[in-house]
Amino acid sequence: MKQDEFFRDATLRICGSLELDKALFDLLDYLSAVMPVTTILAQKYEPGFNAMRTIAYATEEYHGSSETLTPLSDSSRSLAKANSQARSVALLSDPANEPVAVEMLAFHDQKTTSIILMSLQRDGKAMGNLVLLNDKEEPFTEAHRELMQLLLDPMIIAFSNVLKHRETNYLKDLLADDMQHIKQEIRRESTEDIVGANFGLKSVMSQVEKVARLDSPVLLLGETGVGKDVIANTIHYSSPRRDQSMIKVNCGAIPDSLIDSELFGYEKGAFTGAQKTHKGKFERAEGGTIFLDELGELPLQAQTRLLRVLQDKVIERVGGDQSISLDIRIIAATNRDLEQMVASGDFREDLWYRLNVFPILIPPLRDRSIDLPALVHYFIKKKSRELKLGGLPELEPESLAPLSEYAWPGNVRELENIIERELILNPSGPIDFRGARLYLNRNGSEMSGNTGNTFRRLDNVIAEHIKRALTRSNGQIHGENGAAELLGLNPNTLRSKIRKLSEKYDF
Repeated sequence: MKQDEFFRDATLRICGSLELDKALFDLLDYLSAVMPVTTILAQKYEPGFNAMRTIAYATEEYHGSSETLTPLSDSSRSLAKANSQARSVALLSDPANEPVAVEMLAFHDQKTTSIILMSLQRDGKAMGNLVLLNDKEEPFTEAHRELMQLLLDPMIIAFSNVLKHRETNYLKDLLADDMQHIKQEIRRESTEDIVGANFGLKSVMSQVEKVARLDSPVLLLGETGVGKDVIANTIHYSSPRRDQSMIKVNCGAIPDSLIDSELFGYEKGAFTGAQKTHKGKFERAEGGTIFLDELGELPLQAQTRLLRVLQDKVIERVGGDQSISLDIRIIAATNRDLEQMVASGDFREDLWYRLNVFPILIPPLRDRSIDLPALVHYFIKKKSRELKLGGLPELEPESLAPLSEYAWPGNVRELENIIERELILNPSGPIDFRGARLYLNRNGSEMSGNTGNTFRRLDNVIAEHIKRALTRSNGQIHGENGAAELLGLNPNTLRSKIRKLSEKYDF
């Protein structure tokens, strides 16, 4: 292939979409005909977090945007920083001897025989890297590196436009947040919106009504999927703080090394790359409510700093020495047994006492089967509206029997997903849950364990578990409430497992 033809065709794909992940996917499809590339990653070194941020990716089957931060060790940070200031195309023939590559590949559970690294810089300013991975036996060669050298300038232009677009959006969101013009991402859940408020959740709602108007901390306890976030919304929007922000924090989704910066913010100049002051989650909740979900996942050092917030209502930004007073209400939630964690030394006893002022235990769905008919009707209405069915499918009167006999390990969230699947399969009705019965029977039997002399293979168990997570997340792999989050896996790790298991099992 002639170089000018390659440059023209590849550049058209790089600049063919305003979405970087789509452009990378089209580029990979084109490059795969001339070199053994299997994955392309767009990354940016974040000195403020001492981490590498993956902002877009493309494989032979998938592509998407990302905000994944990969913390780097001390030995790798200087290498990553130096590399981010270069403008070159390098061939890494032995990734196992490249510290940054070793850490990145291990974090994302990826393998490669060789790497082509494009370091992108414009007007003396480092922008990021484009990383080409190859898990095939045939490695990249110098000829492949020279081809990618031809694309350095168009890739720099495309990457620059993407970063400017991201920065513009960030500043717009920040301004709107500071002016309190951001519309809340969550719908204001009133008492009337909560199905079961007068039946299975009557005791819970009675407690909510008593504590909502106060500023006391609230601890929501209950299994995954029972609706702790809905109860937290109700407390906030029933309180005098209803017109202020409610900031949600998933404590289990923040790497330990980044918790301080995310929760408390940092001062300009606090570390290399901190070019401006950054407000943390607590400051953004000023005047309103902060909801700390998955509280039991906080490491002990973060628990210590949270204790001070509860005691004194003050914080200090990273790199700052000035105490910042806060006017916030704290709601926390967990599905873990904090009392047991205190006994094992995994949770601070003094923090437990501070948070346990007003605990609210939300019962699982299996303990409030009286709400099942109302929940089914509610979700049929809700999902019919979301799916734009144009009408409300009828419900067979006897169809609730198999639902009432199921233990619902996924609680209300699992019920919602089953109803959505039934509406997709049978949008005109009547809804009789025939498609769900096999699922319910299968999962019900699995809950009771293996019987007899049979013993299921591990791959089969893993495949079925992944399928259930995909069903619960409506097929979403990454992001909040995605299958990767439910399974506690990195999204790329989950995709890798699906690819390996798909040879034997139908996904």
